Amino acid sequence: MSARRGSRVNATLTTGRRSRVVENEEFTAFGRRIIRAAGRRIAAGDVEALPALAALSADLDAAIGDAVLGLRSGGYSWAEIASRLGVTRQAAHQRWASTSTDAREVA
Repeated sequence: MSARRGSRVNATLTTGRRSRVVENEEFTAFGRRIIRAAGRRIAAGDVEALPALAALSADLDAAIGDAVLGLRSGGYSWAEIASRLGVTRQAAHQRWASTSTDAREVA
């Protein structure tokens, strides 16, 4: 695995390790487990951490916007994106067009 420019990975610690490909479904399932575990930890009495957990919703919204922007740049239509999200094309466009380079397009 080559170190990406700006990567925080210490190449001397990872040299010789074989990189395991993680599929998107597995990766998002991991994220889901982490978030649920954080909720359980907070539920056990860490009220001070509750705002940090709630702030993750904004991070998730930003990540979805990034994903939609990338898919649009890759040629996916609003209809294709909307069908995966279970919303109408118009709803997807209204929600995420402002993050897209084609914000003025009503495709």
